[in-house]
Amino acid sequence: MLLEGKRILVTGVLTDDSIAYAVAVRCQEQGAELVLTGAGRGLSLTRRTARKLGPEPPVLELDVTDAGHLAALAPGLRELGWDRVDGVVHAIGFAPAACLGSGMFAAGWDDVSVALQVSAYSLKALTEAVLPLMSRGASVLGLDFDASVAWPAYDWMGVAKAAFESTSRYLARDLGERGIRVNLVAAGPIRTVAGRSIPGFSTFEDVWARRAPLGWDVDDADTVARSCVALLSDWFPATTGEIVHVDGGFHAVGTSAGE
Repeated sequence: MLLEGKRILVTGVLTDDSIAYAVAVRCQEQGAELVLTGAGRGLSLTRRTARKLGPEPPVLELDVTDAGHLAALAPGLRELGWDRVDGVVHAIGFAPAACLGSGMFAAGWDDVSVALQVSAYSLKALTEAVLPLMSRGASVLGLDFDASVAWPAYDWMGVAKAAFESTSRYLARDLGERGIRVNLVAAGPIRTVAGRSIPGFSTFEDVWARRAPLGWDVDDADTVARSCVALLSDWFPATTGEIVHVDGGFHAVGTSAGE
């Protein structure tokens, strides 16, 4: 098994249709021991969804904007008997409503700063919080949505994703000497709670299925999860600072006639 004996911290599991949940399922299938995190009103959802996994993993409270929660993360893992963390899955993102679907001039800094902190800076904050338990060979993995172009309705979340991608590269630079890898998986659109909150999400679904050379199923998060497991494993020992596209090849082709 690819993750036999590894200890993986998975954030962002809300419901069983989330990509993070699919990652958790595959991690367990491949032999990993898990701890999940949840925050705020979503914490009860995370705990409920954790019961669907087998074995049921512990759930720690973690709001990535709360310095106290971040400081308590490593001690909390130690209390669970973890003396190390072999992998971290960052599946956290949020933007206030004004940041999505209304163009770039609708949101002020108060809203934009929230989107940037939760969706980009949190990769650094989470990694730093777990770093005392991470040793050579560990893997930090973030879930991304390609930020190389401007998408309809994505607005300031697109800016946050661009910052997220840049943050991952700088973390890869700084953690390389410790033997810790930092990579992202840029997934195609998956029909999740987060996806459905994006205005015009159905437009992404329709276009993606037509244009992706390999096709695309918006209900199949497992295609993304399997790629995440590979990057968390020891099979990519010299890969860091990378963005792996798991999108059916959509990113590699131009606009077709009529689109």
